[in-house]
Amino acid sequence: MCGIVGVVGRGPAATPILDALRRLEYRGYDSAGIATLERGLLTRRRAVGKLKNLESKLTCEPLVGLIGIGHTRWATHGRPNEKNAHPHAVDGVAVVHNGIIENHRELRNEFKRAGVRFATDTDTEVIAHLVNQQLKKGREPVDAVRAALPRLEGAFALAFLFEGYENLIIGARKGSPLAVGYGRGEMYVGSDAIALAPLTNMISYLEDGDVTVVTREGIDFLNAKGEYLRRSPAKIARSTILVQKGEHRHFMVKEIHEQPRVVGETLAQYIDVASGMIKIPKDVELDFHDINRVSITACGTAFYAGLIARYWFERYAGLAVEIDIASEFRYRNVPLDSGNLAIFVSQSGETADTLASLEFAKARGQRILSVVNVPSSTMARASQIVLPTLAGPEVGVASTKAFTCQLATLACLAIAAGRDRGVLSAADEVPLVRALSDVPTYMACALELEPKIRQLARKMAASRNALFIGRGTNYPLALEAALKLKEITYIHAEGYAAGELKHGPIALIDKNLPVVVIAPSDTTFEKTMSNMQEVIAREGRTILITDHKGASHVAGCWEMLTLPDVPALVTPLVFALPLQLLAYHTALALGTDVDQPRNLAKSVTVE
Repeated sequence: MCGIVGVVGRGPAATPILDALRRLEYRGYDSAGIATLERGLLTRRRAVGKLKNLESKLTCEPLVGLIGIGHTRWATHGRPNEKNAHPHAVDGVAVVHNGIIENHRELRNEFKRAGVRFATDTDTEVIAHLVNQQLKKGREPVDAVRAALPRLEGAFALAFLFEGYENLIIGARKGSPLAVGYGRGEMYVGSDAIALAPLTNMISYLEDGDVTVVTREGIDFLNAKGEYLRRSPAKIARSTILVQKGEHRHFMVKEIHEQPRVVGETLAQYIDVASGMIKIPKDVELDFHDINRVSITACGTAFYAGLIARYWFERYAGLAVEIDIASEFRYRNVPLDSGNLAIFVSQSGETADTLASLEFAKARGQRILSVVNVPSSTMARASQIVLPTLAGPEVGVASTKAFTCQLATLACLAIAAGRDRGVLSAADEVPLVRALSDVPTYMACALELEPKIRQLARKMAASRNALFIGRGTNYPLALEAALKLKEITYIHAEGYAAGELKHGPIALIDKNLPVVVIAPSDTTFEKTMSNMQEVIAREGRTILITDHKGASHVAGCWEMLTLPDVPALVTPLVFALPLQLLAYHTALALGTDVDQPRNLAKSVTVE
C-alpha cells in the first residue's frame, strides 16, 4: 500500500526520492513526505494529497541533503493530513512505515504514562519512540532498531534515518515487502522493484525478520540474533523499468489493450501448439493423480479468477474445489487433508491476507502452488510450485491484464489436471488447447467494440446503480464487472447469478436501473434470456453482451454488444474486455481518477 524510498547518495537525495515516489503512485496514497539530513540535522517536507503538492513545497523550500527517506501514505490510523504524513520524527530519529502496528494503543499508553507527548494520530509514531528510547540507553542505531522490533506486533516495512549519521539508513521487514538496491557509491531502499528501477538494476529482497544496514559502501543483512546473513542481488527485468503510458491517456486503458499480447505470452509458456497439449514446465513437479481436492484462495479480482477456475477444475478435471476469500479462509479453521493442493492467486504476490492463508495451508500439509505476476515476490518464494503470469507490471489500481493472465494460467492448469486424472483424453484436449491458442485473436476482435462502448458508457454514467448478471462462469465474471465499475466510477454496482434475480434483486428493477446481462450462446443461454425478459418486463435497461449466435435470437434489449462466437472454455477471457472498457469509459465520462481511484491501493499489504 504505502510506498517507501530511501537514498544514500552522492548528490541531493530529494530529487531521486521524489522521482521514485512518482513510480509508487499506483499503490494509492493520500499524503507524501521526504526527510533528509541537512548538516547532520533532520529536515522534513510533507504534504497532503498528490505528489505535486509535495513538489511545490520542495520548490519553495528545497532539501539538499545527500541522504534521505521518502513515503507515500495510505491512511490506516489517523486522518490524511500533514500532521499524520510520513516521515515521522522523534528526537533525531525519522521513520517511514508500510504496514500496521496492531499493539500501537498499548505502546502509546505506555509512553503516555511515562510523560511522552505524541504529535500524530498514527500507529507508526510509536516505532520512532521505541527506537529513541533505545538510543537514550546508549545503543547505536542498528542495535536500537533491533532492540525495538520485538515490541512491535503486526506487519511492517521500515526505513530509518538518524541525526548525525549521514551515511546510514536502516531497514527492517516483517510481513510487508522491502527491497534494497545497489549502485556505485550510492545505495537504495524501496518498497518494490518498480520504485528502484530508475536508480539501479540490481536489488535484493529482505526476508521476514531481516534488518538491513545501508551505507554508500555497501549493504549488510542481519537476523534477529544480530548474525550477518547473505542476500544475493538479482537483476531487475527490463520490462519492470519501462512502465510508461505511451500513447494512452491512462495506464488502465493501456493495460486493457495489452491483453492480446500478454495473454498470448502467458499461454505460450503453458501450451505446445504443435502437439495440441498443455505443457506444464518440466521443473514443476505436479501430479494430479493423488489429489482429490483443490482449495483456491485469493482476494479481490484474483478471487473472481479463482471462482471461474472452480468451474473449469470441476468440469474438465472432475476435481472438488473449495474456494475462499483469503481474509476469511485463515480464520475459518478449515479442515484440510494433507497432500492436497492449495492454489493461491495474486498479482503482486504480497497481498497480506493471501500470504497468511498460504502459511496456514502450508502448516497443514498442503502442496502450495501460487499463480503470481511477480516471480520474485514473497508469495512465490514461499511456494513449492510457482506458475507465473506474464502480464508485466500492472500500474492501474483496477486489475485488467493480470486478471485475464490469471485466467489463462488457471485454464491451462485445469486441463492438465483433467489429462492427469483421465477425465480428458488426448482427443478432448486438442480442441481446448486450440481454443486457448485463439484467445489473443478473439481479444483483438473484442477491442474493436471500443467506439460503441464509449457511447454506451455515456448513458451508463447517468446512473448511480447498476446490476450485472450471468450464469456459469459468467456469474463470477458479473461479480468482477461490478467490482470494476465500483472501483473507478464510484457507481454502486452488484453482480448476481442470473437465477437469483427472483430471490431478491428483482425488487431493484425499474426504468432507471441498467442491468448488464452477460450471455454467450452456451448451455445456459436460454435460461439467462428468460431472466433478461423478466428485467425487460419491469422496464429495466438491459445491456446484453453476447456473441453473434446469441444476438440472432434476441430482441427488445436497451443496448447490445456483440462479440465473436468463441468456445465456452474461453468466454470469460474474451468477454472480460468489453466489461473492462465499459467501466473505463464510464469513469472517463464521470471525470474520476481512473488509475488512482479514491481510497484504494494497488497492493493490499496490510490486513
